[in-house]
Amino acid sequence: MEQILRNFFLFLSKNKFFTKLAKRYGLRFGAGRFVAGETIQHAVETIKELNHQGMSVTIDHLGEFIESESEAKAAAEECMEAIRAISSHNLDSQLSLKLTSMGLDISYDLALENMRNILKEAEEKNVFVTIDMEDFERCQTTIKLFKELREEYEHIGTVIQSYLYRAAEDIEDLNVYNPNLRLVKGAYKESPKVAFPDKKDVDENYKKIIKIHLLNGNYTAVATHDDTMIEFTKILVKEHNIPLNQFEFQMLYGIRVERQQELVEEGYKMRVYVPYGDDWYGYFMRRLAERPANVAFVLKGITGK
Repeated sequence: MEQILRNFFLFLSKNKFFTKLAKRYGLRFGAGRFVAGETIQHAVETIKELNHQGMSVTIDHLGEFIESESEAKAAAEECMEAIRAISSHNLDSQLSLKLTSMGLDISYDLALENMRNILKEAEEKNVFVTIDMEDFERCQTTIKLFKELREEYEHIGTVIQSYLYRAAEDIEDLNVYNPNLRLVKGAYKESPKVAFPDKKDVDENYKKIIKIHLLNGNYTAVATHDDTMIEFTKILVKEHNIPLNQFEFQMLYGIRVERQQELVEEGYKMRVYVPYGDDWYGYFMRRLAERPANVAFVLKGITGK
């Protein structure tokens, strides 16, 4: 049943009609639990509160189905506005973004141009930028673009997904750049030709890439809500005397809030992934797909019970 729900929500996440409908009616139907608001001003207030609680943040201006150069440039400008807001409010926050929102599906050069503009602003304001990884179809291009940008800029990282067979190979390939990587399990529906179909294999590969990247001496963001993976990381860093400033845990805004606070109190760096914007629908559906139990939170938000 859980797999059926997962596939259903992933299907909905790609539906352009519902995406447009959701933008029209705003953050209703429980999405407000997982999205900080529709504007950077809303996001700033959320970041301030999380910083007050001892948590770091990475913000993501949500965008799906960019279809024109003007839309991509507007999305890039939104990212630069977010960087300026982080700097002017002296927030403990980074920026995350997707290359499709920068126009990757229109042209590689357009995405590269927009990224250079963003990273120039980020270097000036000392704000770190992470390129989110999307589906397998865009994986190789994302890594190629990351490498090109990493040759020019310091304040940039990307994401590796453990459900892909290629994950460990990609980490070793990127090691020459001493990259700051966010390690995740993965939230897209992929063919068994490119991704592990069984959860246990995804989990084992996740442990494998955490260990490889940490032992390579690189900064590692362990992005998971899975207590097994959190405990694995804690044990690993103790066994190998890895300093606390070489890694952090990351979780999504609105999910396992108490666990986030516990990790802070235990002395670990905790970064919360905070999305904002009116194009929230696809992100919201993928969160429901990752953990169908989140549907209960949505129903509670709608009914108020």
